[in-house]
Amino acid sequence: MTRYDALTELLDERYSCRQFLPKQVSREVLEQLLSAARRTPSWSNTQSWQIIVTEGDATRKFSDALVEHVASGVPQPDFPFPANYNALHRARRRECGGALYESIGVVKSDTEATTRQFIRNYELFDAPHAAIITTDADLGVYGAVDCGLYLQTFLLAAQSLGLGAIAQAALAAYSPFLHEWFDIPDTRKVVAGISFGYPDETHSINGFRTSRAPLDETVTFVGS
Repeated sequence: MTRYDALTELLDERYSCRQFLPKQVSREVLEQLLSAARRTPSWSNTQSWQIIVTEGDATRKFSDALVEHVASGVPQPDFPFPANYNALHRARRRECGGALYESIGVVKSDTEATTRQFIRNYELFDAPHAAIITTDADLGVYGAVDCGLYLQTFLLAAQSLGLGAIAQAALAAYSPFLHEWFDIPDTRKVVAGISFGYPDETHSINGFRTSRAPLDETVTFVGS
Protein backbone atom coordinates (compact mmCIF):
# COMPACT_ATOMS: atom_id res chain seq x y z
CA MET A 1 0.00 0.00 0.00
CA THR A 2 1.34 3.45 -0.92
CA ARG A 3 1.25 6.31 1.55
CA TYR A 4 -1.43 7.96 -0.61
CA ASP A 5 -3.49 4.78 -0.41
CA ALA A 6 -3.09 4.71 3.38
CA LEU A 7 -4.25 8.33 3.63
CA THR A 8 -7.26 7.89 1.37
CA GLU A 9 -8.23 4.74 3.24
CA LEU A 10 -8.36 6.72 6.50
CA LEU A 11 -10.32 9.51 4.80
CA ASP A 12 -12.79 7.06 3.28
CA GLU A 13 -13.27 5.11 6.53
CA ARG A 14 -13.68 8.14 8.81
CA TYR A 15 -17.21 9.23 9.66
CA SER A 16 -18.93 11.26 12.36
CA CYS A 17 -19.60 8.71 15.08
CA ARG A 18 -22.91 9.25 16.90
CA GLN A 19 -22.97 6.28 19.26
CA PHE A 20 -20.10 5.10 21.41
CA LEU A 21 -19.29 2.13 23.60
CA PRO A 22 -18.75 2.84 27.32
CA LYS A 23 -15.14 1.62 27.15
CA GLN A 24 -12.58 4.21 28.26
CA VAL A 25 -9.59 4.98 26.06
CA SER A 26 -6.36 4.25 27.89
CA ARG A 27 -4.03 7.12 28.75
CA GLU A 28 -1.40 5.54 26.48
CA VAL A 29 -3.71 5.67 23.46
CA LEU A 30 -4.90 9.17 24.40
CA GLU A 31 -1.31 10.36 24.40
CA GLN A 32 -0.69 8.70 21.03
CA LEU A 33 -3.73 10.51 19.63
CA LEU A 34 -2.74 13.90 21.02
CA SER A 35 0.90 13.47 20.03
CA ALA A 36 -0.15 12.90 16.43
CA ALA A 37 -2.56 15.85 16.47
CA ARG A 38 0.11 18.27 17.72
CA ARG A 39 1.99 17.81 14.43
CA THR A 40 -0.66 20.01 12.79
CA PRO A 41 0.78 23.01 10.87
CA SER A 42 -0.16 26.49 12.04
CA TRP A 43 0.23 30.17 11.19
CA SER A 44 3.90 31.06 11.86
CA ASN A 45 3.97 27.92 14.04
CA THR A 46 1.91 29.74 16.68
CA GLN A 47 0.15 26.47 17.63
CA SER A 48 -2.76 28.45 19.02
CA TRP A 49 -4.74 25.42 20.17
CA GLN A 50 -5.23 24.39 23.74
CA ILE A 51 -7.11 21.13 24.33
CA ILE A 52 -9.16 20.07 27.35
CA VAL A 53 -9.82 16.30 27.46
CA THR A 54 -12.27 14.69 29.88
CA GLU A 55 -11.85 11.20 31.30
CA GLY A 56 -13.88 8.92 33.56
CA ASP A 57 -16.59 10.49 35.72
CA ALA A 58 -15.58 13.97 34.51
CA THR A 59 -17.16 13.26 31.12
CA ARG A 60 -20.56 12.27 32.52
CA LYS A 61 -20.61 15.14 35.01
CA PHE A 62 -19.86 17.58 32.22
CA SER A 63 -22.47 16.06 29.91
CA ASP A 64 -25.19 15.99 32.57
CA ALA A 65 -24.56 19.62 33.48
CA LEU A 66 -24.47 20.67 29.82
CA VAL A 67 -27.79 18.96 29.04
CA GLU A 68 -29.38 20.75 31.99
CA HIS A 69 -27.93 24.08 30.86
CA VAL A 70 -29.09 23.65 27.25
CA ALA A 71 -32.67 23.07 28.44
CA SER A 72 -32.90 26.69 29.57
CA GLY A 73 -29.82 28.37 28.11
CA VAL A 74 -29.42 30.41 24.94
CA PRO A 75 -26.72 29.64 22.33
CA GLN A 76 -23.82 32.11 22.61
CA PRO A 77 -20.88 30.85 20.54
CA ASP A 78 -17.56 32.66 20.78
CA PHE A 79 -17.45 32.61 16.96
CA PRO A 80 -20.67 33.58 15.15
CA PHE A 81 -22.50 30.76 13.42
CA PRO A 82 -23.33 31.17 9.69
CA ALA A 83 -25.79 34.01 9.09
CA ASN A 84 -27.36 32.20 6.14
CA TYR A 85 -27.12 29.11 3.94
CA ASN A 86 -27.50 29.51 0.18
CA ALA A 87 -29.55 27.02 -1.85
CA LEU A 88 -26.62 24.66 -2.46
CA HIS A 89 -25.55 24.60 1.18
CA ARG A 90 -29.14 24.13 2.36
CA ALA A 91 -29.51 21.17 0.01
CA ARG A 92 -26.37 19.53 1.37
CA ARG A 93 -27.50 20.08 4.96
CA ARG A 94 -30.91 18.59 4.21
CA GLU A 95 -29.36 15.56 2.53
CA CYS A 96 -27.15 14.96 5.57
CA GLY A 97 -29.97 15.47 8.07
CA GLY A 98 -32.36 13.31 6.07
CA ALA A 99 -29.89 10.42 5.91
CA LEU A 100 -29.18 10.72 9.63
CA TYR A 101 -32.82 10.53 10.68
CA GLU A 102 -33.59 7.82 8.14
CA SER A 103 -30.82 5.67 9.65
CA ILE A 104 -32.66 5.60 12.98
CA GLY A 105 -36.19 5.48 11.59
CA VAL A 106 -37.19 9.03 12.52
CA VAL A 107 -39.41 11.07 10.22
CA LYS A 108 -38.94 14.83 10.03
CA SER A 109 -42.49 15.50 11.25
CA ASP A 110 -41.83 13.64 14.50
CA THR A 111 -40.83 16.67 16.57
CA GLU A 112 -40.37 14.71 19.78
CA ALA A 113 -37.99 12.22 18.20
CA THR A 114 -35.98 14.86 16.32
CA THR A 115 -35.63 16.91 19.50
CA ARG A 116 -34.48 13.83 21.37
CA GLN A 117 -31.82 13.18 18.75
CA PHE A 118 -30.73 16.84 18.95
CA ILE A 119 -30.19 16.48 22.70
CA ARG A 120 -27.92 13.51 22.02
CA ASN A 121 -25.32 16.08 20.94
CA TYR A 122 -25.08 17.28 24.53
CA GLU A 123 -25.14 13.77 25.91
CA LEU A 124 -22.01 13.37 23.80
CA PHE A 125 -23.61 10.34 22.16
CA ASP A 126 -22.51 8.40 25.26
CA ALA A 127 -18.84 8.97 24.44
CA PRO A 128 -16.42 8.31 27.31
CA HIS A 129 -14.35 11.36 26.37
CA ALA A 130 -14.87 14.93 25.23
CA ALA A 131 -12.29 17.36 23.90
CA ILE A 132 -12.73 21.13 23.87
CA ILE A 133 -10.54 23.08 21.45
CA THR A 134 -9.80 26.72 22.17
CA THR A 135 -7.67 29.35 20.46
CA ASP A 136 -5.95 32.52 21.63
CA ALA A 137 -8.51 35.30 21.12
CA ASP A 138 -5.86 37.74 19.86
CA LEU A 139 -5.07 35.51 16.87
CA GLY A 140 -8.58 35.99 15.48
CA VAL A 141 -9.66 34.05 12.44
CA TYR A 142 -6.19 32.64 11.77
CA GLY A 143 -6.07 31.01 15.18
CA ALA A 144 -9.49 29.50 14.50
CA VAL A 145 -8.36 28.21 11.10
CA ASP A 146 -5.32 26.60 12.74
CA CYS A 147 -7.62 24.91 15.25
CA GLY A 148 -9.71 23.62 12.35
CA LEU A 149 -6.59 22.02 10.93
CA TYR A 150 -5.85 20.54 14.36
CA LEU A 151 -9.36 19.13 14.53
CA GLN A 152 -8.94 17.35 11.19
CA THR A 153 -5.61 15.86 12.25
CA PHE A 154 -7.23 14.71 15.49
CA LEU A 155 -10.07 13.01 13.61
CA LEU A 156 -7.72 11.16 11.27
CA ALA A 157 -5.42 10.15 14.11
CA ALA A 158 -8.43 8.83 16.02
CA GLN A 159 -9.47 6.77 12.99
CA SER A 160 -5.97 5.34 12.67
CA LEU A 161 -6.14 4.18 16.31
CA GLY A 162 -9.48 2.44 15.91
CA LEU A 163 -11.42 5.20 17.63
CA GLY A 164 -14.60 6.97 16.61
CA ALA A 165 -15.02 10.73 16.86
CA ILE A 166 -17.36 13.55 15.93
CA ALA A 167 -16.57 17.25 15.65
CA GLN A 168 -19.31 19.26 17.35
CA ALA A 169 -20.11 22.92 16.81
CA ALA A 170 -23.11 22.15 19.05
CA LEU A 171 -20.84 22.22 22.10
CA ALA A 172 -19.24 25.51 21.09
CA ALA A 173 -22.74 27.00 20.80
CA TYR A 174 -22.77 27.25 24.60
CA SER A 175 -19.33 28.76 25.03
CA PRO A 176 -20.09 30.75 28.23
CA PHE A 177 -21.01 27.49 29.96
CA LEU A 178 -17.78 25.87 28.74
CA HIS A 179 -15.75 28.86 29.92
CA GLU A 180 -17.24 28.55 33.39
CA TRP A 181 -17.20 24.75 33.65
CA PHE A 182 -13.60 24.33 32.49
CA ASP A 183 -12.29 27.65 33.83
CA ILE A 184 -11.35 28.85 30.34
CA PRO A 185 -10.13 32.47 30.49
CA ASP A 186 -11.67 35.22 28.37
CA THR A 187 -8.37 35.49 26.50
CA ARG A 188 -9.28 32.24 24.75
CA LYS A 189 -12.19 31.40 22.45
CA VAL A 190 -13.93 28.06 22.09
CA VAL A 191 -13.70 26.79 18.51
CA ALA A 192 -15.33 23.35 18.71
CA GLY A 193 -15.83 20.24 20.76
CA ILE A 194 -15.15 16.60 19.93
CA SER A 195 -16.83 13.55 21.40
CA PHE A 196 -14.71 10.45 20.99
CA GLY A 197 -14.06 6.90 22.12
CA TYR A 198 -14.67 3.44 20.72
CA PRO A 199 -17.53 3.37 18.20
CA ASP A 200 -20.60 1.20 18.62
CA GLU A 201 -20.47 -0.30 15.14
CA THR A 202 -23.70 -2.24 15.68
CA HIS A 203 -25.82 0.91 16.02
CA SER A 204 -27.71 1.92 12.88
CA ILE A 205 -26.84 5.60 13.22
CA ASN A 206 -23.20 4.77 12.56
CA GLY A 207 -24.13 3.14 9.27
CA PHE A 208 -25.04 6.16 7.16
CA ARG A 209 -22.45 8.16 5.22
CA THR A 210 -22.51 11.64 3.73
CA SER A 211 -21.74 12.34 0.08
CA ARG A 212 -19.02 14.57 -1.36
CA ALA A 213 -19.34 17.01 -4.24
CA PRO A 214 -17.44 16.13 -7.44
CA LEU A 215 -14.26 18.06 -8.17
CA ASP A 216 -15.86 20.12 -10.94
CA GLU A 217 -18.21 21.65 -8.35
CA THR A 218 -15.47 22.76 -5.99
CA VAL A 219 -12.23 23.16 -7.98
CA THR A 220 -11.24 25.65 -10.68
CA PHE A 221 -8.05 24.90 -12.63
CA VAL A 222 -6.27 27.94 -14.05
CA GLY A 223 -3.59 27.48 -16.70
CA SER A 224 -2.81 25.26 -19.65
